[in-house]
Amino acid sequence: MDGSGSWDAIDWNQIEDPRPRRPGQAVKESMDDFLLEDEEVIAQGHGVILLNNREAGTLSVTNFRLLFVSQAKKCVIDLGTIPLTTIEKLNDDVKLQPLPHLSDKSRPRELLQVIGKDMRIIVFAFVPKTKQKNEVFDALRRYTKPANLWDLYAFSCDPSTIKNDFEPKWRLLREYFRLFRKSLPQSRGAGEVSLSNDWWRLTRVNSSYSLCSTYPSELIVPRSISDEDLFQASTFRSGKRLPVISWCDPGSGAVLARSSQPMVGLMMNFRNNADEKLVCALSSRTTDDKGSPRKLYIIDARPRANALANGAKGGGSESSSNYARSEVLFLGIQNIHTMRDSLSRLRDYVDAHGSISSNGSPSAVSVVGDRRNRGSTWGGGNLNSMTSFSSTLGEWLNHIQNILVGASWIAAQIAEEAASVLVHCSDGWDRTTQLVALACLLLDPYYRTFSGFQALVEKDWLAFGHPFAERMGVPTVAENGGSQYELLRQPSLGNLSSSPGRNVLGASGPSSHASVQSQTSNNSSPILLQWLDCISQLLRLYPSAFQFSSKFLVDFLDSVLSCRFGNFLCNSEREREQSGATSSCRCMWSYLADLRASGGIFHEHYNPFYDPVKHNGALLPPAAALAPTLWPQFYLRWTCPIESQGGDLESQWHAMNKKYAEAMKAKDIAEWRAKDIKMKMESVKQDLQRERRASSTALATAQSAQRENAAIKKAIESIGCTIKFSTSENQEDRTEVLSCSLRRGTDARGQEDENGDFSVSISAIEDGLVSEAPGDHFCESLCPFRTREGCRWPDAPCAQLGSQFVGLKANFDAFDRLSIQDCYFGPE
Repeated sequence: MDGSGSWDAIDWNQIEDPRPRRPGQAVKESMDDFLLEDEEVIAQGHGVILLNNREAGTLSVTNFRLLFVSQAKKCVIDLGTIPLTTIEKLNDDVKLQPLPHLSDKSRPRELLQVIGKDMRIIVFAFVPKTKQKNEVFDALRRYTKPANLWDLYAFSCDPSTIKNDFEPKWRLLREYFRLFRKSLPQSRGAGEVSLSNDWWRLTRVNSSYSLCSTYPSELIVPRSISDEDLFQASTFRSGKRLPVISWCDPGSGAVLARSSQPMVGLMMNFRNNADEKLVCALSSRTTDDKGSPRKLYIIDARPRANALANGAKGGGSESSSNYARSEVLFLGIQNIHTMRDSLSRLRDYVDAHGSISSNGSPSAVSVVGDRRNRGSTWGGGNLNSMTSFSSTLGEWLNHIQNILVGASWIAAQIAEEAASVLVHCSDGWDRTTQLVALACLLLDPYYRTFSGFQALVEKDWLAFGHPFAERMGVPTVAENGGSQYELLRQPSLGNLSSSPGRNVLGASGPSSHASVQSQTSNNSSPILLQWLDCISQLLRLYPSAFQFSSKFLVDFLDSVLSCRFGNFLCNSEREREQSGATSSCRCMWSYLADLRASGGIFHEHYNPFYDPVKHNGALLPPAAALAPTLWPQFYLRWTCPIESQGGDLESQWHAMNKKYAEAMKAKDIAEWRAKDIKMKMESVKQDLQRERRASSTALATAQSAQRENAAIKKAIESIGCTIKFSTSENQEDRTEVLSCSLRRGTDARGQEDENGDFSVSISAIEDGLVSEAPGDHFCESLCPFRTREGCRWPDAPCAQLGSQFVGLKANFDAFDRLSIQDCYFGPE
């Protein structure tokens, strides 16, 4: 395939032909090395091309994900592998944009487009004239929209293997005690623990979820408000989501509260005494010794026009005249539908102009389906293309900035003025959650740690009922405990209607074109993504204020979108209890903790610049600094993988740390080898020492023998003999011959007499050559002591050397003439 995006260069003959294979053959078995626990292959395609990077491999649909394994590298390709619940849309009506200089005849038409909620758009090309594409597409359509909640992969594990140390309710109670600056009792009975101080108290009036079905079972409310007042006040709020305290400062008495919109009606003339009493109690404590009243800000996250429009449905916003010492402000944050469309446009443009595009051409225009951009590439000089990108990017970043500014303003009023703030939108579970959770992150440094981040998410996102099932487009449980699946039946295109009430089942709309399968509904929206995007902006402004890194935020969002764990299933705490998600599914927090533990303090989830001492208080960024930029680690990771990490100091540090870790690993290996060599050298040294000792012993023995030989030689020479040793090498006559020439001295000066010379030959025979019978010895005929009875050795006085018999031949006349003086011999 050339750089222009032509299909002509694909040689399908070089790709493994899948047609001879039969279902159930060893092909699926070969995938076991790449499958997770309890993951099963449902359908497969072989010789599939991932058009984005032109990689050939095997595409498998499992009960958890769409898995792409490289045919050449024999490894999982991350770009082509996506969890089923992360898939937003499927499209098999994919068309490659015709180019003037290319022929259209040889282009295969077996294409499948997959659009993900994680900014991913991937296209697979199947071998022509096979049924692989239809099999994969049918499996995806069936398993990306399961019939009920329990068909999700999260429920496929064995519940007996689940080890959850604490239930979410207990963790929420522990966080409440931390807010009150008290220690949680060791008792495991959460229902037996009480919590209160002079201003607030913990109530369990919602233990059976009769007060509000989408609130947690335990709530913090003003101490002056009774449980009866809470029931009355709940009737005045949308979805009965009455004002309750999310965060409080025991030092100043300021609180951050949340609720849904009041049901004031179109004319804003409906009131509720219990609601007004509850809201005013949020700011009852004074800020100084003089008893001056505390300011109360009521923050409506919606645009003012939207709030007034909700009055036609019975909703609306508060009037400051009905709440003492209050001020009502509107932040102008758009609804979930606007956010979803804005992200979709950003995703399309990033894919079309990235270095890796879904049509296989880098920095080329989008050519798939009904894509809108028809301009030129980057640097092509098309101002319309550049302007379109600026508009698309600016629209999304404007939404992020609105959330950042709103949360920063809320945090500043609480930290600097000790004011109390009540935040709400329409339902109180989307924009409200974004603002409250982000303001808590700015106010409390504990929430900027790993444990604090978990506590914050479990409190404001999970316990207070953010509808994760609706926003991600997955099934949940109905009010009667059965399966509620209202979300995946509607196409993502067309006119947008208002979000229906969560307790009302919407009718299934007509299906869209048969070739398009949408995983989204009118209720899906990237609410959690926007909140994490805001945190990434704060990480950029305050790189040493957070214990976790941007990579942690990306992995956290991927884990949520995958629905692999039970923490973020369903829409509320009550639904998770009904479905058994907490007790039957694995815990995402344990999974992330295990990831960090595997890499130690150098794991990429850790922020290397974290300094808890430097930022031990509230973060209050000025408005001028809240100009967001595109979060490259998330938005560009699929289309611009190099650029997404290039300019980030944190990424550079982790890259350097990775090299350092590799160097340290090599150092450890070298040290181990050096230690092994040292041990071997020590062993060799000990062997040498043993050899040295043996050599020394042999040398001492040799020296002793030499001294003995020298003494014998000296003794013989002292009687006037000359000694000559010779050794015979004849194997048949292996004897050592000692030849001695003796001369008798004629005078004191050593004058020699020629007639006095004589020679002595001494032969030493080896033990093995000595006959057992002395009579057989060759010298018996010469022995002067031999008698008729035979050899009398060893009784006879014959010459002996050790245990060997020695034959002596001598010139006895010379012996007679030999004069041996007595001085040669010592006394006996």
